[in-house]
Amino acid sequence: MGSFVPATDHDRKEMLSAIGIESIEDLFGQLPQEVLLKDGLNLPNGMSEMEVNKKMEGIAAKNTVFPVIFRGAGAYKHYIPSIVKSVISKETLYTAYTPYQAEMSQGILQSIYEYQTMICEITGMDVANASVYDGASAAAEAVAMCRDRKKNRAFVSAAVHPQVIETIKTYCFGNGMELTVIPEKDGITDLDFLKEHLDSQAACVYIQNPNYYGSLEPAEEIGSIAKEANARYIMGVNPISLGIIKTPIEYGADIAVGEGQPLGLPLSFGGPYIGFMACTKELIRKLPGRIVGETVDSNGKTGYVLTLQAREQHIRREKALSNVCSNQALCALAVSVYLSAMGAEGLKQTAIQCMSKAHYMAEQLEAIGYSVVNQGEFFHEFVTTSKIPAEQVMGKLEEHGILGGYPLTGERAGQILWCCTEMNAKDDIDRVIGILKEV
Repeated sequence: MGSFVPATDHDRKEMLSAIGIESIEDLFGQLPQEVLLKDGLNLPNGMSEMEVNKKMEGIAAKNTVFPVIFRGAGAYKHYIPSIVKSVISKETLYTAYTPYQAEMSQGILQSIYEYQTMICEITGMDVANASVYDGASAAAEAVAMCRDRKKNRAFVSAAVHPQVIETIKTYCFGNGMELTVIPEKDGITDLDFLKEHLDSQAACVYIQNPNYYGSLEPAEEIGSIAKEANARYIMGVNPISLGIIKTPIEYGADIAVGEGQPLGLPLSFGGPYIGFMACTKELIRKLPGRIVGETVDSNGKTGYVLTLQAREQHIRREKALSNVCSNQALCALAVSVYLSAMGAEGLKQTAIQCMSKAHYMAEQLEAIGYSVVNQGEFFHEFVTTSKIPAEQVMGKLEEHGILGGYPLTGERAGQILWCCTEMNAKDDIDRVIGILKEV
């Protein structure tokens, strides 16, 4: 038993005595001898705080940290106001965990309530849950929400992030849903295919707007096609883009999902991130996880409670639409602080900067022969051809401390997915153009 267990030798002897065993060795006596460690764990001696810091700094120094980044593809480098880290680092909030009981801490419940409210404001939806693990699981959970006995087929655009599609496939395999991937055409969802194949078995249509290639989808038309077939319309969105483009509700979506990482969470080598989910009031009881609500107590004072949580997830699991029982409480708090600090105007200005810089960079790349593939309008990501192998382009930029765009594969091999955020200065863009001219 490790020394980190808060029990003294006397406590351990009492516990062993209570179950009729004399020693720890006897407790594990039923295990085969060949699986037991004879000489203990081969662990080094403990270190002081200063030694640990030095060791960790040495390990971290092996990482390559690019000061300039032109890559997105689902994870984005945005400016994070200092107040975000200041607030979420407070010890009373830093260990925020999933609330299971209705009498949970008012502070945690209020922070989740504020988060839900803000997600509803930026998406235009009626209700939001207390978050799920990440954007991919949010998309898959949304698809599962739409399943019923008569409708068991999901349509997902091929222009959605590949990892999101794979996650949806995994969920569909587990719950027995049939998945149809709608082909892309000119970088957006193929409307002709959707019109031809959408039938009475269709439970939902899922698209991403802006999509994986940065292009804005004909979202309103796709919504109309889905409604005509009596299928639910799910839209995955980049939350920063909602500062300037229409909200999912304005496009007619029933469910809005996405990755909340751009809202105050650093890249962090891939996580932890947060998936947001919001829907219309009609679907509130199918929304997975839990919903915090505001009320008043017997003295008329404001209080926060777990208004809804699906009991099936706890006691009737075989009947549950979802078994997501956790939420990203600390990440949700970071999102809330970010949105509070930025406000509606700050979010709008961030979106404008992202979009304008991306269009400037696209024009400059076109001027030196990197043709823009996107046929229609795009937000802050776009695809270009590459005059030389994409990996060679990236290598040259990396020599100058710049992480370039993402080299695409498969049918798009030889193309590059670029991304601009408010963090990319005009000088940085001009420097990339200068380097690529030399290449």
